Amino acid sequence: MNDHPALPVARTVAGLRETVRGWRRQGLGLAFVPTMGALHEGHLTLVREAVRRADRVVASVFVNPTQFAAHEDLGTYPRREAQDAELLAGAGCHLLFAPTVEEMYPDGFTTAVSVGGPSQGLETDFRPHFFGGVAVVVAKLLNQVQADVAVFGEKDYQQLLVVRRMARDLDIPTEIVGSPTERDGHGLALSSRNAYLSEAELAIARRLNGVLAEAAVKAADRRPLAAVERDAYADLLKAGFERVDYVAVRRAEDLAVFADGVVDAPARILAAAWLGKTRLIDNMAV
Repeated sequence: MNDHPALPVARTVAGLRETVRGWRRQGLGLAFVPTMGALHEGHLTLVREAVRRADRVVASVFVNPTQFAAHEDLGTYPRREAQDAELLAGAGCHLLFAPTVEEMYPDGFTTAVSVGGPSQGLETDFRPHFFGGVAVVVAKLLNQVQADVAVFGEKDYQQLLVVRRMARDLDIPTEIVGSPTERDGHGLALSSRNAYLSEAELAIARRLNGVLAEAAVKAADRRPLAAVERDAYADLLKAGFERVDYVAVRRAEDLAVFADGVVDAPARILAAAWLGKTRLIDNMAV
């Protein structure tokens, strides 16, 4: 039984802004959590962090088509708005913004946003379309909501840095906050795509964070990063992953490569690997 009042839903930018204006007139602070829906505990952790930081919280649910390539899972990506709304209400959210594709990308839409720096390499090497799509939709959402703070998960660490750089470069006044990755009892990073995994694949997936943790210790000991990355790559294949897109240790601040091939500043290890048709990403501090 739902113990929470129905969460108000705005489906247009005009409706969203009308509600936000009312809050602003009352002097209330505003936080924002963008999502693509299919919510799990990781998303709700972001909402609770937003509640902690502001008087009112807006969460968006929008499966953004511009960040999916033609061969990716746009059509099958899980959509369950009613359940998402109930979970958001339980976490303390005050408004759900759930626009249509037509509302976000009306006829004649042609604008693109390109972010350099932290978008280079890693995900871009395998999904060259991805950060362009992310940058456009997040720029629009930040402009539409105009929150004081927006909370993003560190699970998508490269995305977090891309959004932070974009907001800084474009003078978007919203503070971009990263929230630590939420994991299950085996250490697997929570993800909507985990639902695609069979039981056998799930057992393999739960070894990803262990391989990264071992590699992170080696990297922190200033071992040559080429060897650390190569060994972690091999260990993921031994663990049962069918394909590994990358394992990389980069500077935590901007994802730049360590010039001397060893860790000499705060670092992050990042990986992407495949089980069947499911692509998993994860990262952790070094």
